[in-house]
Formats: sequence, structure tokens, C-alpha cells
Amino acid sequence: MMIRIALQSKGRLNEDSLALLAEAGIGIEPSKRKLLSRSDDFPIEILYLRDDDIPHAVERGVADIGIVGLNEYEERQCGAAIVHRLGFGKCRLSLAIPKGESYAGPAYFAGKRIATSYPVILRKFLTEKQIEAEIEEIAGSVEIAPAVGLADAIFDIVSSGGTLVSNGLKEVETAMHSEAVLIATPGLAAEKQALLDQLLFRIESVERSRGKKYILMNIPTDRIPEAAAILPGVKSPTILPLAEAGWSSMHAVVDERALWQKIERLKAIGAEDILVLALEKMIL
Repeated sequence: MMIRIALQSKGRLNEDSLALLAEAGIGIEPSKRKLLSRSDDFPIEILYLRDDDIPHAVERGVADIGIVGLNEYEERQCGAAIVHRLGFGKCRLSLAIPKGESYAGPAYFAGKRIATSYPVILRKFLTEKQIEAEIEEIAGSVEIAPAVGLADAIFDIVSSGGTLVSNGLKEVETAMHSEAVLIATPGLAAEKQALLDQLLFRIESVERSRGKKYILMNIPTDRIPEAAAILPGVKSPTILPLAEAGWSSMHAVVDERALWQKIERLKAIGAEDILVLALEKMIL
């Protein structure tokens, strides 16, 4: 039994998806422009598709699961189920107008022509705001539409906003925030659901380790209660006695953002020989 996953054939989402699978111990043979490839480490087959083809391919069972941007999932209105939000490939879908235009709120778009590759999401946004506007559906190079007179505004993916600025536009309204999501065919067979559960277990273990460091130190035994308050750990710190009387070794997992503040506090109560190690996987 093998499970098939649909991935974007190229681009940043392809790279991030393959990197996630690699972190989960699933190496993929180089595609070399092939439609399909397999892993020797896990019973999984990779189907490479255009991002906008992935939702319906998963819905119809051409692929059992897929990684796709939430924006494409919402736009295609398919029946595949979101089983996990992956946290990478973050962007937003926003409305932008020529930078010289004054903007006082969504009512600006009433009666305007808006160019987009995401008419379904845009129409939903306009309906919620009770705005009547003309939607001009185009594929690619949406940002040039106002400059060539095709539209008054655009609705498109924004990451850094650099593309908007370079085309004389400014972002004025955000309709949705997107990220990569793992989707699955409804009603997977029990054997394939079991493989999906194994994959999710690996992915979640990788995600838990992100932004975490493993810290080891030697500390006077009588200062352990104070150190434990600083380093609570997943459940509680690991404490091991040292050969030298009155000293113990203390191990814990720390959020990287708070690492240096905690180290300073630990040193202040007598911690020595502090080691900080990378954390690859965190399995609970």
C-alpha cells in the first residue's frame, strides 16, 4: 500500500514542501521533470502538479493528499478536507490601488474594475462588504493591469509588497491570510488513513522542534528549585547527580526566543558549563 501526495511542480512551495518531507525522514528522488517520483524511506508517491490543479486532484482522488496554498484551496471551492496547517508559504490576498489615489475605505471600490486571478475570493470579500464592483479575471501579471488601463485596482497575492511598489501600487485592504495546508481526499481507505496518520505524526514532531534548543548545564544541587522555575521543560527538567558532591546536571528544552534571558538568569544563580544544542525532532 502506498499513499500519493500532490506537490507544486516548481517554486517556493515545492522547495518548502520537499524540505519538510526531508526533515520528516522522507527523502524524495530528484524529479528530473518527471510527473511522478517515490521515496525509499516511506510508502509515498509524489505527483507534481500546478498549484491550481492540486485541490481538485485531491478532491477526485487522483492524489490522496496534497500540499497547497490555502488561497488556492479556497479559490477552487473543492471538497477536499484540510487536515493540517503547515505554517510556511505565508502570504496574504490584498486589494491594491495606484499609489497616487486617495483611499478612505472599502467603499472606494464601488463601481471600480478590479483585476485578479482569484475571482471567487474577491467576490466573497466584496459581497461581505456590500460593494458592487466589476471583476476582471486575468491570469498572471495582475499588477500591471492599472498601468495599461485594464483595471482601476488589483486583487492579488502579497508577500513583501515589493512587486506592488515597483508597479506604482499600494496595498489598502487584506481579504485573507494564506499559508500552506495539507489536504486529503474525503473518506480515505483505512490503510491510506493509517499512512496519513504516520506522516502527520512525523510532521508534527518536526514542527514541535522548530524554534527550540536543548540546554544542558551544571548547577549547585541546592539551586535546582530556582533553576526549575526558570526552565520548566516539557514536563519538568531532567536532573542527574554529578560525581562531585553538591552538584547536578540539568537538561531542558528552551524556546529559542527566550534563550539568552534564561541563560543570564541561570548564570546568576550559579549555573556553569552551559551547553546549547540544536533540537532536530521533538516526539511526545
